Order: sequence, then structure tokens, then C-alpha cells
Amino acid sequence: MPIHLLWGDDSAALERAVNGLIDQVVDPSWSSINLSRLDGAEAGQAQQALEEARTPPFGSGGRLVLLQRSPFCNACPSELADRFEAGLELIPENCHLLLCNPSKPDGRLRTTKALQKLVKAGGASERSFQLPAVWDGAGQRQLVERTAAELDLQLEPAAVDALVDAIGSDSARLSMELQKLALHAESSGVKAITAAAVSSLIEGQASNALQVGDALLEGNVGDAISRLDGLIEAGEPALRIVATLTGQIRGWLWVSLLEQQGERDANVIAKAAGIGNPKRIYVMRKQLKGRPPTRCLKLLGRLLDVEAALKRGAQPSDAFRDGLLG
Repeated sequence: MPIHLLWGDDSAALERAVNGLIDQVVDPSWSSINLSRLDGAEAGQAQQALEEARTPPFGSGGRLVLLQRSPFCNACPSELADRFEAGLELIPENCHLLLCNPSKPDGRLRTTKALQKLVKAGGASERSFQLPAVWDGAGQRQLVERTAAELDLQLEPAAVDALVDAIGSDSARLSMELQKLALHAESSGVKAITAAAVSSLIEGQASNALQVGDALLEGNVGDAISRLDGLIEAGEPALRIVATLTGQIRGWLWVSLLEQQGERDANVIAKAAGIGNPKRIYVMRKQLKGRPPTRCLKLLGRLLDVEAALKRGAQPSDAFRDGLLG
């Protein structure tokens, strides 16, 4: 398969896949000639990638042309689309055109349709590398398990949970920490990474604004403030935290109000609340069980006080404490 499309926001996993394909295709002795790294955001480099992919490799091994930020499946100009479609069948079997993009391919484009047709015929491959949402616990577990499998590591089930709690969806940090844990397991003479090793080697607990919101909804203001302090110390802008929390709590308010009115269709609720993934509604229902809409309204009022204090120049930690404890 001479054409490969890799896309998604999990840059660490995508980079591992790119390096794996380079190792598989390109002879290191000829890499200076047979490996090209181009950027589709630079003028002319997407067209150059098409031209180089049609050039047979020199020496042993194959040729690989890597095009980062590929425009072919996202907002592709008409002239470039013509060149792309015309060149699909002209790439030799020992040449590989590797297209990478953080965005999902636009299925409406004729270039995307042409490439997907080639995928079905076996002449191309497509892989996605998407990070799970911060609220998607199952997706985060899959991320940990998939990354461990790629690194050929064994994890105890409890270690998977511990890594989810400690790292969440930070794929780059996950890969780094797993490699560190692997060295520890090897030196200790154990086959599988344990939860105890995770607790002892990974400092702190990863936190994000949505976890702060969860704590506020449950009434754990102390826990929320502790997590907020961690975010602020890590350099997270205070107003961005407020914006994230406001969006999260506003979504809860919509779900709570619509369910109070008798609406049960998750798709209808998601559309009204501006939530992209209807599956998230089921998670939100569990979080809201037994909690009236007034709880969310009160939290939104407190966040408004925090935002006002921040814009008046208050220190972030003081603004959150005064607003949330008031």
C-alpha cells in the first residue's frame, strides 16, 4: 500500500506510527536520499510531495515521503486536487506517500472520496489517532492499554486505573511515564507494571478543569480548590479555567432542565445543549442524579463572581477561594 493517511490529535501515538513506518520502509543507509519530510502548510510542498512520491528510490529499501499538515483531505484547492487524483495511480509500489493531519478527513471532498475508494481497494491505508475526551473514562483506559501494547508492556488492571487517574488523556506524558515504569519493572524483575509502581513513580495527580467541575457538583469545594491550585501552579490561565467550568456547568443545567420537562432522547438533549457527542448525555445523567437545576444555577453565579474578581485584578487563587466559598 503506497499511500497512508494518518490523522487525529494524539500527536504522540501518530508520531510513533510515523517512525514505525519509516523504520519499515527506509534503509537507514539511504535515508538522506529516500526519506523526505515536507509540510503541507508551506507553499508548493504538497505538490512537491506528489512529485517525489512518483520517483523510484535509490539503493536498497523504499522511498517514503512524509507530508505533515496534509491539505489533500481538508480544504484542498481545486488545482491541487486535480494533481492528487491524477497521481494516485502513478506511485510505484516501493514508494510510500505518508499524509498526516490533526483534523478528521472531510468526507465531502472528492480527494477524500478518491482516497477512501483506494483504501477499500487495498491500495491505501487510513488510521485515526484520536484522544479520548476528559470525561470518557473508558476511552482513557483504552488509550493506556493501546499505548502499553504499542510499547510491548504488560499492565496489571489496577495499574491501568492508576495511570488513568494520574495522567488522563495526556498521550505524550503517558508514553514517557510508561517507559520509565518499564525500566523500573525490568530492574525489579517483574513482568507486569503494578499500581504500586505507578503510585510511587508518577508524582501528583493530573487534574483538569472538568475534574474541578465534578468536585463542585458533588459539593467537594475543598477538593475543587486543591485541584484549582494545582492547575494555576501549572500555568493554566485562570480565565480559561472559568470558561471551561462555565461551559461544563451550563451543559449540566441544560440536561437537568430538559429532563425535568420530560425529554429523554439523548440526541435531542445533546443538540439543545450544544454537546457534540450524544453519548456524553448518559454520563451527565448519572452525575446529575438527585441534584436539582438550582445547584447548577448557584455554581454559575459563583463562577460569575470569580470572573468579575479576576477581571478586577485579583490573584487567581484568592478569586477562586472567595468566589467558591462565599
